[in-house]
Amino acid sequence: MSDATSPLTEARFCYALLMSPFGARRKRALTDVELYDYAVGSLARKMRTVAELKRLLRQRVEPSEGGAMAVEVVIAKLKEQKYLNDSRYAASYSQYRQSNEKFGRRRVVTDLKAKGVHSEVTQQAVNAAYEGVNEEQLARQFLERKRLKKPQNERESARIFRTLVRGGFSAGTIFKVLKRWNVDDEVLTALSSEAEESAQE
Repeated sequence: MSDATSPLTEARFCYALLMSPFGARRKRALTDVELYDYAVGSLARKMRTVAELKRLLRQRVEPSEGGAMAVEVVIAKLKEQKYLNDSRYAASYSQYRQSNEKFGRRRVVTDLKAKGVHSEVTQQAVNAAYEGVNEEQLARQFLERKRLKKPQNERESARIFRTLVRGGFSAGTIFKVLKRWNVDDEVLTALSSEAEESAQE
């Protein structure tokens, strides 16, 4: 018997297949009651949007029409019991990201969109969280949290620019911050093309 067909080789192959993503076992499908309890437990550990919870629950039911219906029933029940509310989630999330993490409004809008929150709900929550907020001051606080100081050269200026773009601040605010740090006009001109590209993405 060749090594290729030996019992040891076959066992190794089966183990490798089992440990690979393709051979990963699906978790046992939950009953309706178990699915509801699982959902409540999940929400107790962490606030989630409707879309996030649906994605989580779909992994614990049979991939069938019956499984999909079970998920919808649980979601409807949680909404009715006010355990699940995208408006409340978006308001809490926006307020935290603004006041604690100092992110710009664009970043919060993008993140809520990725979490599956409806655009109207997102805009309402973000507008409320950022009402009366001085964006330039917020951008400076954001840089302080990142421990970034006045740039000494073009490379550092570009780094600050990109950090603020990722932080969700508008090009106008970013240039105000850099101008107050007396960054050369040539550097600002070079960065302005990046700002236009970022705005189009």
